[in-house]
Amino acid sequence: MARIGVILSGSGFLDGAEITEAVSTLVALDRAGAEIVCMAPDADQRQVVDHRTGKPTGETRNVLVEAARIARGKIAPLSEVDPASLDGIVMPGGFGAALNLSSFALEGPKASIREDVAGMLRAVHAAGKPIGAICIAPALVALALGDEGPTITIGEDAGTAQALEALGAHHQTCPVERAVTDEAKKIVTCPAYMYDARPSEVAAGIEKLVGEVLRLAR
Repeated sequence: MARIGVILSGSGFLDGAEITEAVSTLVALDRAGAEIVCMAPDADQRQVVDHRTGKPTGETRNVLVEAARIARGKIAPLSEVDPASLDGIVMPGGFGAALNLSSFALEGPKASIREDVAGMLRAVHAAGKPIGAICIAPALVALALGDEGPTITIGEDAGTAQALEALGAHHQTCPVERAVTDEAKKIVTCPAYMYDARPSEVAAGIEKLVGEVLRLAR
Protein backbone atom coordinates (compact mmCIF):
# COMPACT_ATOMS: atom_id res chain seq x y z
CA MET A 1 0.00 0.00 0.00
CA ALA A 2 1.46 3.35 -1.06
CA ARG A 3 1.56 6.03 1.64
CA ILE A 4 0.76 9.34 -0.05
CA GLY A 5 0.96 12.75 1.58
CA VAL A 6 -1.68 15.33 0.64
CA ILE A 7 -0.66 18.93 1.32
CA LEU A 8 -3.69 21.15 1.98
CA SER A 9 -3.65 24.94 2.14
CA GLY A 10 -6.85 25.70 4.05
CA SER A 11 -10.47 25.20 3.05
CA GLY A 12 -12.15 27.03 0.17
CA PHE A 13 -10.89 27.98 -3.26
CA LEU A 14 -10.56 31.73 -2.67
CA ASP A 15 -8.27 31.49 0.37
CA GLY A 16 -7.39 27.82 0.87
CA ALA A 17 -7.54 24.42 -0.80
CA GLU A 18 -10.13 24.00 -3.56
CA ILE A 19 -12.58 21.62 -1.93
CA THR A 20 -13.74 19.68 -5.01
CA GLU A 21 -10.10 19.14 -6.00
CA ALA A 22 -9.13 18.08 -2.48
CA VAL A 23 -12.06 15.67 -2.09
CA SER A 24 -11.51 14.25 -5.59
CA THR A 25 -7.89 13.61 -4.61
CA LEU A 26 -8.85 11.84 -1.38
CA VAL A 27 -11.50 9.72 -3.11
CA ALA A 28 -9.16 8.72 -5.95
CA LEU A 29 -6.37 7.78 -3.54
CA ASP A 30 -8.72 5.82 -1.31
CA ARG A 31 -10.33 4.04 -4.25
CA ALA A 32 -6.86 2.98 -5.40
CA GLY A 33 -6.04 1.57 -1.96
CA ALA A 34 -3.48 4.19 -0.91
CA GLU A 35 -2.87 5.25 2.68
CA ILE A 36 -3.53 8.99 2.90
CA VAL A 37 -1.54 11.36 5.10
CA CYS A 38 -3.11 14.83 5.13
CA MET A 39 -0.93 17.71 6.27
CA ALA A 40 -0.85 21.50 6.27
CA PRO A 41 1.30 24.29 7.70
CA ASP A 42 0.35 25.38 11.22
CA ALA A 43 0.25 29.06 10.28
CA ASP A 44 -2.19 31.90 9.68
CA GLN A 45 -3.76 32.29 6.25
CA ARG A 46 -2.61 35.28 4.25
CA GLN A 47 -6.25 36.41 4.08
CA VAL A 48 -9.77 35.13 4.77
CA VAL A 49 -12.42 35.53 2.07
CA ASP A 50 -16.21 35.42 2.26
CA HIS A 51 -16.92 32.84 -0.44
CA ARG A 52 -20.41 34.21 -1.01
CA THR A 53 -19.27 37.77 -1.80
CA GLY A 54 -15.68 37.07 -2.82
CA LYS A 55 -14.43 39.84 -0.52
CA PRO A 56 -11.83 39.68 2.28
CA THR A 57 -13.34 39.63 5.77
CA GLY A 58 -10.40 40.85 7.83
CA GLU A 59 -10.59 37.71 10.01
CA THR A 60 -7.63 35.59 11.05
CA ARG A 61 -7.78 31.83 10.44
CA ASN A 62 -5.23 29.06 10.71
CA VAL A 63 -4.33 27.00 7.62
CA LEU A 64 -4.07 23.72 9.55
CA VAL A 65 -7.33 24.27 11.44
CA GLU A 66 -9.23 25.12 8.26
CA ALA A 67 -7.71 22.22 6.30
CA ALA A 68 -8.83 19.87 9.08
CA ARG A 69 -12.42 20.50 7.89
CA ILE A 70 -11.62 18.68 4.64
CA ALA A 71 -9.56 15.95 6.29
CA ARG A 72 -12.30 15.30 8.89
CA GLY A 73 -9.77 16.12 11.59
CA LYS A 74 -7.24 13.51 10.51
CA ILE A 75 -4.41 15.86 9.65
CA ALA A 76 -0.89 16.60 10.87
CA PRO A 77 1.18 19.78 10.94
CA LEU A 78 3.45 19.72 7.90
CA SER A 79 6.49 20.17 10.13
CA GLU A 80 5.73 16.88 11.92
CA VAL A 81 5.58 14.66 8.82
CA ASP A 82 8.79 12.84 7.90
CA PRO A 83 9.26 12.89 4.09
CA ALA A 84 11.01 9.52 4.34
CA SER A 85 7.74 7.98 5.60
CA LEU A 86 5.94 8.87 2.36
CA ASP A 87 5.86 7.23 -1.06
CA GLY A 88 4.72 10.39 -2.82
CA ILE A 89 2.96 13.76 -2.50
CA VAL A 90 -0.20 15.23 -4.05
CA MET A 91 -1.15 18.92 -3.77
CA PRO A 92 -4.67 20.14 -4.61
CA GLY A 93 -5.00 23.69 -5.90
CA GLY A 94 -7.04 26.66 -4.79
CA PHE A 95 -5.72 30.15 -4.05
CA GLY A 96 -4.33 28.84 -0.78
CA ALA A 97 -1.52 27.17 -2.73
CA ALA A 98 -0.62 30.56 -4.22
CA LEU A 99 -1.30 32.61 -1.06
CA ASN A 100 -0.64 30.45 2.01
CA LEU A 101 1.95 27.98 0.70
CA SER A 102 3.68 30.58 -1.48
CA SER A 103 3.32 34.18 -2.64
CA PHE A 104 2.78 33.25 -6.30
CA ALA A 105 -0.66 34.93 -6.47
CA LEU A 106 0.94 38.22 -5.46
CA GLU A 107 4.42 38.08 -6.99
CA GLY A 108 4.33 35.63 -9.91
CA PRO A 109 7.83 34.50 -10.94
CA LYS A 110 9.36 36.64 -8.18
CA ALA A 111 7.42 34.69 -5.54
CA SER A 112 8.76 32.80 -2.56
CA ILE A 113 7.59 29.43 -1.27
CA ARG A 114 7.26 28.45 2.38
CA GLU A 115 10.44 26.72 3.49
CA ASP A 116 8.55 23.79 5.04
CA VAL A 117 6.65 23.18 1.79
CA ALA A 118 9.80 23.51 -0.34
CA GLY A 119 11.69 21.22 2.05
CA MET A 120 9.02 18.53 1.82
CA LEU A 121 8.91 18.68 -1.98
CA ARG A 122 12.68 18.66 -2.37
CA ALA A 123 13.12 15.75 0.05
CA VAL A 124 10.45 13.63 -1.64
CA HIS A 125 11.86 14.46 -5.06
CA ALA A 126 15.46 13.76 -4.03
CA ALA A 127 14.35 10.32 -2.83
CA GLY A 128 13.01 9.53 -6.31
CA LYS A 129 9.37 9.62 -5.21
CA PRO A 130 6.56 11.19 -7.28
CA ILE A 131 4.88 14.55 -6.81
CA GLY A 132 1.40 15.38 -8.11
CA ALA A 133 0.20 18.98 -8.38
CA ILE A 134 -3.30 20.14 -9.33
CA CYS A 135 -4.66 23.42 -10.72
CA ILE A 136 -2.34 26.26 -9.58
CA ALA A 137 -0.27 23.96 -7.32
CA PRO A 138 2.24 23.28 -10.16
CA ALA A 139 3.51 26.77 -9.27
CA LEU A 140 4.84 25.21 -6.05
CA VAL A 141 6.71 22.62 -8.12
CA ALA A 142 8.21 25.37 -10.26
CA LEU A 143 9.21 27.40 -7.18
CA ALA A 144 10.81 24.43 -5.43
CA LEU A 145 12.23 22.49 -8.37
CA GLY A 146 12.31 24.92 -11.28
CA ASP A 147 16.09 24.67 -11.57
CA GLU A 148 15.58 21.08 -12.79
CA GLY A 149 13.31 22.17 -15.64
CA PRO A 150 10.24 20.03 -14.85
CA THR A 151 7.49 19.69 -17.45
CA ILE A 152 4.18 20.78 -15.92
CA THR A 153 0.74 22.06 -16.93
CA ILE A 154 -1.80 24.57 -15.72
CA GLY A 155 -4.02 23.96 -18.76
CA GLU A 156 -3.79 26.68 -21.40
CA ASP A 157 -3.53 29.95 -19.44
CA ALA A 158 -0.74 31.71 -21.34
CA GLY A 159 0.04 34.30 -18.66
CA THR A 160 0.41 31.78 -15.84
CA ALA A 161 2.36 29.43 -18.10
CA GLN A 162 4.79 32.24 -18.91
CA ALA A 163 5.32 32.95 -15.20
CA LEU A 164 6.05 29.28 -14.53
CA GLU A 165 8.49 29.09 -17.43
CA ALA A 166 10.28 32.14 -16.02
CA LEU A 167 10.93 29.94 -12.96
CA GLY A 168 12.56 27.27 -15.14
CA ALA A 169 9.62 24.93 -15.75
CA HIS A 170 8.46 23.78 -19.18
CA HIS A 171 4.73 24.21 -19.76
CA GLN A 172 2.62 21.78 -21.74
CA THR A 173 -0.98 22.54 -22.71
CA CYS A 174 -3.44 19.98 -21.36
CA PRO A 175 -7.25 19.58 -21.38
CA VAL A 176 -9.09 19.42 -18.08
CA GLU A 177 -9.73 15.65 -18.14
CA ARG A 178 -6.06 14.78 -18.70
CA ALA A 179 -2.77 14.95 -16.81
CA VAL A 180 0.82 15.58 -17.87
CA THR A 181 3.55 13.25 -16.63
CA ASP A 182 7.23 14.16 -16.53
CA GLU A 183 8.41 10.57 -16.45
CA ALA A 184 12.07 11.30 -15.78
CA LYS A 185 11.40 13.67 -12.88
CA LYS A 186 8.33 11.79 -11.56
CA ILE A 187 6.16 14.90 -11.57
CA VAL A 188 2.48 14.71 -12.57
CA THR A 189 0.25 17.77 -13.03
CA CYS A 190 -3.32 18.45 -14.17
CA PRO A 191 -5.25 21.70 -14.72
CA ALA A 192 -8.57 21.06 -12.91
CA TYR A 193 -10.23 24.41 -12.12
CA MET A 194 -7.69 26.40 -14.10
CA TYR A 195 -10.52 25.80 -16.57
CA ASP A 196 -14.16 26.82 -16.10
CA ALA A 197 -14.94 23.13 -15.77
CA ARG A 198 -17.61 20.80 -14.40
CA PRO A 199 -16.86 18.87 -11.20
CA SER A 200 -16.96 15.59 -13.13
CA GLU A 201 -14.29 16.88 -15.54
CA VAL A 202 -12.10 18.05 -12.67
CA ALA A 203 -12.47 14.68 -10.94
CA ALA A 204 -11.59 12.81 -14.15
CA GLY A 205 -8.31 14.69 -14.53
CA ILE A 206 -7.43 14.21 -10.87
CA GLU A 207 -8.13 10.48 -11.09
CA LYS A 208 -5.63 10.27 -13.96
CA LEU A 209 -3.09 12.24 -11.95
CA VAL A 210 -3.51 10.00 -8.91
CA GLY A 211 -3.17 6.90 -11.08
CA GLU A 212 0.10 8.20 -12.50
CA VAL A 213 1.46 9.17 -9.06
CA LEU A 214 0.71 5.68 -7.74
CA ARG A 215 2.26 4.06 -10.81
CA LEU A 216 5.45 6.07 -10.33
CA ALA A 217 5.46 5.26 -6.61
CA ARG A 218 5.77 1.52 -7.24
